[in-house]
Amino acid sequence: MFDLKVINSVLSELEEERGIARESVIEAIGTALATAYKKEYGKRGQVIRAKFDIETGETEFYQVKFVVDDSRVWFPTEPEDGEEVEGPRVDPNAPTDEDDDRVRFDEEKHIIVDVARRIKKDVQVDDELVFPLEAHEDFGRIAAQTAKQVIIQKIREAEKVSILGEYEGHEGEIISGTVQRVDRGNIWLDLGRAQAIMPYDEQIPGERFRQGERVRAYLYSVEEGPKGVMLRVSRSHPRFLMKLFEQETPELSSGAIEIKAIAREPGSRSKVAVHAVDEHIDPVGALVGQRGVRVSTVMSELGGEKIDIIEWSEEPAHFVEDSLSPAKVLDVLIEEDEHRAVVEVAEDQQSLAIGRGGQNVRLAAKLTGWRIDIHSAEGESMAESDTSGEVTIAEDASVPTPGDTADAVAEPEGEQKETDDEVAVADEEAGADKEIAPEAEAVEGEESTDGSDAGEETSDAEPESAEEGKEAEQAEETNEKDTSEKK
Repeated sequence: MFDLKVINSVLSELEEERGIARESVIEAIGTALATAYKKEYGKRGQVIRAKFDIETGETEFYQVKFVVDDSRVWFPTEPEDGEEVEGPRVDPNAPTDEDDDRVRFDEEKHIIVDVARRIKKDVQVDDELVFPLEAHEDFGRIAAQTAKQVIIQKIREAEKVSILGEYEGHEGEIISGTVQRVDRGNIWLDLGRAQAIMPYDEQIPGERFRQGERVRAYLYSVEEGPKGVMLRVSRSHPRFLMKLFEQETPELSSGAIEIKAIAREPGSRSKVAVHAVDEHIDPVGALVGQRGVRVSTVMSELGGEKIDIIEWSEEPAHFVEDSLSPAKVLDVLIEEDEHRAVVEVAEDQQSLAIGRGGQNVRLAAKLTGWRIDIHSAEGESMAESDTSGEVTIAEDASVPTPGDTADAVAEPEGEQKETDDEVAVADEEAGADKEIAPEAEAVEGEESTDGSDAGEETSDAEPESAEEGKEAEQAEETNEKDTSEKK
């Protein structure tokens, strides 16, 4: 009846490619045969099971009956002869109490305990008695189709359990897949045995992926749905940033340093507070790497997202001060009652402290968990941010525009290339030189104070121009005389 060679090859293929155990498929075949047997030869209410032997190809069929007593079932009454009942008949023995969970007795699947003990002496209530059935090999078309559907359903359920068990262990890690399609802003990734969805809200703004492109993302949810296992991934999750650093930083993955807090605005800027468990390790330098190679790798994965790395501190004042980097803070006043930090900054540091659209102070508030109020040196409030991300900026506050130096990456001390305030100072000096240069050019005839050759060349230029003028006038007078003599 069965081609065992084909069945064994199929079982091996399912086990290798889909991770479905052979026992699960054999059990599915037995369930399908039992369903087909009941469809073709069974009766209503029967519980039929089948045992399929993969070695011989033979199948044994059984009928199962459950041992019950009066506490498990109620017995229906037969209507009397000639009795006429209008509407549906209500059996007088049927339970009326909602707490009564007894079921109707069915002789095809129930057997009274007293009768069961005649067959098996030590049987108890809720036990099962198995009765062998006559074996059949010929099934109709409908029964065969039903068996096929049962096998497909059982294989899908086994595959679902296998995928669920595999990816539940990887929840909270970075996985990679290829872009299968983009549907209504959602990106579907092909992971091989399963699919993952990246919702629009979990994507980095501005990122675009093509079909077939390889993408890495953070697996934050593994759900079992009606259509299978649903995997949800994200590239905007703060823990995605932390996992990227773990892959690049051995000290972080080993536990020598730890990330205390992350405040992130995906695609724009992030702030990371890091703490060293081992006192002999520089936590900021570990994340930055030699010549910034580690943080650069993470930034390139995030599409150039700027990352500020600061050292976490137990002292709130020091922590708030560092969180506002690259701005230089004059003073920090901690108000414990209101859980607020009043930060005083110089006038030329206001734009750096606030950031474009209040981004810097907003991320600092999220990172530290403190409400931050930026004050000028005169005591006026320039900007205020709470931990939820709402920023109130004063009208007269100096806020950078897009492309301003406040958007430059603030590298940690000892590893940074050039901070934003240094860039601003350099721009001011360059602007001052441009303003002085025209005034110097406007003064003619003055020699340079250091006696340079440039001043001498400028002073000699005037006599040469005067002699050229005199020679031109003499040439014109000679031409006029020649013309008059010819006339």
